[in-house]
Amino acid sequence: VLKMAGSSTPWIGSAYLFLQSTCKTIVLPNLYESAQKKPCVFKALKLALADSTGSMNGVDMLKVHCSHPHLIVQLKFCKQENCRRFLQSYREGLLHKSLQNHLQLSLAMTTVPLEMELKAGNEHLDGMLKDEDRCLECIYREKPDRLRDEEITELEERLKSLILHQNINNNVPSKDCMSPNSPSLPSQGSSLSPQVTFVFQGQQFDNRTLTPDDHQKFAKLVSKNWKQVGRSLQKNCRALRDPVIDNLAHEYDREGLYEQAYQMLLRFIQSEGKKATIARLIAALEENGLTSLSEELLGLHSNEDDS
Repeated sequence: VLKMAGSSTPWIGSAYLFLQSTCKTIVLPNLYESAQKKPCVFKALKLALADSTGSMNGVDMLKVHCSHPHLIVQLKFCKQENCRRFLQSYREGLLHKSLQNHLQLSLAMTTVPLEMELKAGNEHLDGMLKDEDRCLECIYREKPDRLRDEEITELEERLKSLILHQNINNNVPSKDCMSPNSPSLPSQGSSLSPQVTFVFQGQQFDNRTLTPDDHQKFAKLVSKNWKQVGRSLQKNCRALRDPVIDNLAHEYDREGLYEQAYQMLLRFIQSEGKKATIARLIAALEENGLTSLSEELLGLHSNEDDS
């Protein structure tokens, strides 16, 4: 006899989330099977699922199956309200957006276009999402057929210690990476807005957000020094923390230095938003002795030098 929620037994249900990238060069099962990328994919899945239920414990991953071209995540729900929240997030496209964002950041890629499908037993839930109660019933009817996979437990532990480690590190005042002649920026996590002006070579400049023109000039002129600049920026930018810079070098190796530099600065701009300012980039350039590139970005080169 099927006992629905409300009886004394806990509400437990199971579903399968099918994920596939629509970009031919991104094969999710291959990424998950790579020892280096697996923790990154797992972290993105975990954070997106937490976003969808509002809690890190809202839904459990029991196992991740690699079934080309799909990555199939077996989910376990222990409370009806968590499952309901998950279904709402899935239906409204929020889970989709969140997972794309987390994959993009974790894997240090520009975009990770995704297709998703949700199944419970033989039922395809995508066609009945408007009937939330029916979806809940299908998920409740499917009881998990396994305990959590040992590999998942291990990945969970690694992720927890990583988050703890980051929290500890973020509370330690970081060495300020600003150059002596520019006012220091607030450290990460501060609610202060960036300074309005900064000083370079004795002149005062407006501290604006980086523009597409800055972005292209930087990528064109920084050449092989892009990695050092990235490492200077990473001190106050979580999206560039190791091993992101090395991954970018590897991923865009064929495209060459312009694309590698462009993608590195793109990560910075995407993650920092309005805080991705010219002062922070100039400070990182100065730290690496790239004065002429700083001058170029600030329009101090009067000579028509199209090198």
